[in-house]
Amino acid sequence: MPQLAFANSFWHSFDVLEKPVKAGVRKAMEKFQQLTIAELRADKGLHLESVHNARDPRMRTIRINDFWRGVVLAPDDGSDTFLLLNVVPHDDAYTWAAKRLYTVNTATRALEVRNVTAIEQLTPALEKAAAAAPSLLFARHSDTVLRDLGIDDQVLRAVRTIVDKPQLEAFGTLLPEDQFEVLQYLAEGFSPDEVYRDLVVERRPADAPEEPNESLAMAIANTASRITLVTRPDELAEILDKPFAAWRVFLHPSQRRVAYRVSYKGPAQVTGGPGTGKTVVALHRVKHLLSRTPDSRVLLTTYTNALAATLREHLALLLGDDGQLARVEVTTVNAFASRSVRALAGRVAAPIGDADERQVWRRVCRRLDLPWPEQFLAQEFRHVVLAQDVRSRDDYRAASRRGRGTALGTRQRDQVWDAVEMFLAELSAAGNLTHLQVCARAAQLLDGADLSVHGFDHVVVDEAQDLHPAQWRVLRAAVAPGPDDLFITGDPHQRIYDSRVSLSALGISVAGRSSRLRINYRNTEEILSWAAGVLVGSRVDDLGGEGEDSLAGYRSLLHGTRPHAQGHDTQQAEVAALVTRVGKWLDQGVQPGEIAICARFNLLLNTVYDELTAAGIPAVRVRDQPGADADGVRLATLHAMKGLEFRCVAVVGVTAKAVPFTKEVTPSEVDQVQYDSDLLRERCLLFVAATRAREALHVSWSGSPSPFLPLAQ
Repeated sequence: MPQLAFANSFWHSFDVLEKPVKAGVRKAMEKFQQLTIAELRADKGLHLESVHNARDPRMRTIRINDFWRGVVLAPDDGSDTFLLLNVVPHDDAYTWAAKRLYTVNTATRALEVRNVTAIEQLTPALEKAAAAAPSLLFARHSDTVLRDLGIDDQVLRAVRTIVDKPQLEAFGTLLPEDQFEVLQYLAEGFSPDEVYRDLVVERRPADAPEEPNESLAMAIANTASRITLVTRPDELAEILDKPFAAWRVFLHPSQRRVAYRVSYKGPAQVTGGPGTGKTVVALHRVKHLLSRTPDSRVLLTTYTNALAATLREHLALLLGDDGQLARVEVTTVNAFASRSVRALAGRVAAPIGDADERQVWRRVCRRLDLPWPEQFLAQEFRHVVLAQDVRSRDDYRAASRRGRGTALGTRQRDQVWDAVEMFLAELSAAGNLTHLQVCARAAQLLDGADLSVHGFDHVVVDEAQDLHPAQWRVLRAAVAPGPDDLFITGDPHQRIYDSRVSLSALGISVAGRSSRLRINYRNTEEILSWAAGVLVGSRVDDLGGEGEDSLAGYRSLLHGTRPHAQGHDTQQAEVAALVTRVGKWLDQGVQPGEIAICARFNLLLNTVYDELTAAGIPAVRVRDQPGADADGVRLATLHAMKGLEFRCVAVVGVTAKAVPFTKEVTPSEVDQVQYDSDLLRERCLLFVAATRAREALHVSWSGSPSPFLPLAQ
């Protein structure tokens, strides 16, 4: 009986098909499984046909219906494994199949594809241009070095024509996947040894043969990162029926090595750009930790309630019904801190939000007639007092104010401390605390508490970049130091809350236990490139606060249309254009729940909701926590988009007044360092919103556009 395997290119096409076509694919695949090889080749219902003039003689098409065809790679070596590559309209299927050649990478042993016709057509003309070029991008790397990294002769010839990185990117959709990734790493300045270690070794299976084997079945087995093999008769329906959410818990080999490492000797950290699978790694790490002992308890935590709900949903999907979920507490750090204070002290003061806290500081400023605005005092309290757990005037006089742009002498520090004491007294009289004060109290109580009752065996942290030092102290106190105590994932480029942390200063050292993920599996390269343009020229501190982080070397495996950015004279015209855009997405077969619209302010979202409803398009608000089966386009603020993803995303109201929002930016004359930090945070907010889109991104504004928009792209 034939075996079926599905290439990633199939899932990209299958995900956008309308339901009747998907049903046809399923029916064809079920029939495929029921036939013998001989019957399959003779079957007239599936119409397994060769592709005329195909560059790969193994190319076949099968009939889905009168209009749609599946493109299949058939074995020619006596094996029985067929690889489903794509589902496209009839004429396009033959054109697509004829140009592509599948080969085995000599270094990784993986199956990869190239548009062989396009490469052959382009290379001679590029060679002529390269002969006159003053320099070539890969001139410093010898043919031997490139071949050792898996670059074959055809690609090598093309590589020797490449002048710069933009030209390399233009080649990206034509070149074999692993070879293109090697070239991108080299172009970003990584050494051949680093590329071999981070790519070839990571991708190549441990049991791969010394010499490349052209067997299709073996190549498929060696390409688990891009191919899904059906191994059981009942697995086909399970795979095709899986919602897209199920594929969010699928691990690629490089991720699996991090998630399922038997043990780390202490805290471990995983960083990576958007869509690189950090959250997936965190979920699988939880699964691994639970499997090690039958009674271990894990805290899986993050910053916001929405993210915690998403983690809980995906962890349940990953663990199934085996009872392990009962040993995991999935919650926010603030919620865990409140619960700990309540359990250890009997009660917890009511926490207040940022707006209420700012009002208290405003009253303190008026009473003491201070030379600083309430914004400065609130930040001093957050970034110095709470960050360093300062508890007295003398401690504050001696505290480091690194990262604060306004110098304070001893007399001025005394004035600030007078304000802090008045602030604390007013909160105490009202029975209130800030969320970070609750965290500080929880850390004090957990330090010395019985962790077998109030703590955990392991703590896994997702979206770690937004946690404040007071929150880190809670997590450090919740688990005893030792092997596998803390597993941390995050991306400094997605830091949208004002937190500055030195993990080592908090007793959390990840030296020698840090990994970086560089491949984006969510966004198209076009969306990722556009979003990265928002951050151009900005310095981003790394996750542990010890150095600088960079997006260099990050890339997407997917390609699609360029983001659409458009300005309008009025907000009314902008919203009307948005409704038209959403209508087009729906006409293309995108489901309402696969579309998100986000804006800085709820006021604009209310207008969008009314206009969508008037047009007969259902809409729901993310803040109402609609279930996965709730019908409707999702509406959310920019902040609420964190951790979510959709096929299509529209970011609206991206004006100069909204992004950056003046009230969220400290005036430069008050604190230049804080001003720069606030502007970076506003950039990151737009970056996060844009990278929620998997396939299509629409950005719009009325009046003056945000200065952060990369409109020149």
